[in-house]
Amino acid sequence: MGWIIAIIVGALIGWLASKVMGTDSQQGSIANIIVGIVGSSLGRWVFGDLLGIGAAQAAGGFSLAGLAFGILGAVVLIWLLKLVGFFK
Repeated sequence: MGWIIAIIVGALIGWLASKVMGTDSQQGSIANIIVGIVGSSLGRWVFGDLLGIGAAQAAGGFSLAGLAFGILGAVVLIWLLKLVGFFK
């Protein structure tokens, strides 16, 4: 059941981050899920472990803080992917 929740939350986070970054028309559902899950992990690592923001440990969870830090991490991931030319 945990994997199903991770996929649903990852899809939501990836979709919202793609809306923020303007890449929504370039990504499909699978890409949104992958960006959401990887972006949440990135958000937890950058904001929680490196910067020491305690609420960032919830990144990827189905809470307000979890969604917020998950979206921030996914936005950073999309920005990095745009930087290397994956998205236009």
